[in-house]
Amino acid sequence: MPNSTNQFIRPLTTKINDNGNLSIGGCDLTELADKYGTPLYVIDEHTLRSICRDYKKAFSGYEKINMLYASKALCSLATSKIISDEGFGFDVVSGGEIYTVYKAGSDMKKVLFNGNNKSVDEINLALKLGVGRFSVDNFFELSLLNVLAQSRNKTVDILLRVTPGIECHTHEYIQTGNLDSKFGFDLSQTDRAVDLIVTAYKNLNLRGVHAHIGSQIFETKVFEDEVDILIGEITRINNKYGLNLDEINLGGGLGVKYIESDNPPSTFDIAEIIINTINKSAEKYKTELPTIYIEPGRSIISTAGVTLYTMGTSKQVPNGKKYFAVDGGMADNARPAMYQAEYSAVLANKPEIPTSQNVTIAGRFCESGDILIKSISLPEIDEGDILCVFNTGAYNYSMASNYNRIEKSAMVLVNNSQSDIIIYRESLDDLISHDVVPDRLRDNVE
Repeated sequence: MPNSTNQFIRPLTTKINDNGNLSIGGCDLTELADKYGTPLYVIDEHTLRSICRDYKKAFSGYEKINMLYASKALCSLATSKIISDEGFGFDVVSGGEIYTVYKAGSDMKKVLFNGNNKSVDEINLALKLGVGRFSVDNFFELSLLNVLAQSRNKTVDILLRVTPGIECHTHEYIQTGNLDSKFGFDLSQTDRAVDLIVTAYKNLNLRGVHAHIGSQIFETKVFEDEVDILIGEITRINNKYGLNLDEINLGGGLGVKYIESDNPPSTFDIAEIIINTINKSAEKYKTELPTIYIEPGRSIISTAGVTLYTMGTSKQVPNGKKYFAVDGGMADNARPAMYQAEYSAVLANKPEIPTSQNVTIAGRFCESGDILIKSISLPEIDEGDILCVFNTGAYNYSMASNYNRIEKSAMVLVNNSQSDIIIYRESLDDLISHDVVPDRLRDNVE
């Protein structure tokens, strides 16, 4: 099988230019840092489009396929526009994501609204903007969605999200398909849900079932198990209730290569496994080939992104570690502190200088756990050097915060030696723009 973009640590356009600096998308990273400041998120358009095309090519042998990008990985107007232009729909989990993909010009019929606790306002927004599918997570939502759809005189296409009882060997916080999960109906509960839809909820049109088994998955057998369980479940429901469910949503979860020891399957590997298993399971259960949905997120955007930092202070612990601090950290990348995630990095202005020391990269935030990289080999470091951390497209900006009252970082899109700002850096005035001092305190405010 050919490689796909998720199997590379660096964006596809990464090079060392004539100045001896690292470049991505034809743009010198040190020049980007100087122009836009740091920390700076950088998205390589070529890499982003390449992985979208990898997926389309990988699944081209199966006609009944709908590809949805899991927006939670990174949701912005520009990235949504690119991904939509590449033919993807969107898996969204909030009103904010719905509104973003809508304003980016996406086809809302190709949007699926997912999530375990959708609010009334979010459901009404989705109904107003014509979201194509709802993945219903629980009994309360079934009732609420039926009421809200009825109030608009609409019939809504839905999938039932189920927990298929599959555990992946990934971090426990990103396992979602096991039985003890906050997400979805247990398979023992699906008959009760179908009974309600068939007998009482006349504004809901059940189309199939949905599962998501986890994130940063390197195994392949789990996808075979998931396909077989879901096809078996819609076949059982069809036979029992005389329905014609024909959709299964397999979620996403394909891993990416953060460090050299990571070995994720390619999109082509996963596609072959899924398609072969669908054919076998359809024959096994004597049912028609279903329409399938897949929802890659991390594997679409992660490799396309890097983050640039400026090196600052250093500290040598006697007989211990040597720390170098950067001007960002856990507020722009929460994953090392939250998931013990590991990253690869180089000095963008010294990419060819041999490494000479093993150091720890610390963040600037007031937490001992604010460590970006616990151990990495780098050349001699000077204050002002630019550190490029790879594979930060997924969940870095999405999870960013204003911890320690720090402004959120800017994001630029690079392609063909051109850079364009796609998210502005927050200002100090932005930080306080929603703060209010009550009138009764104003006499004490200068």
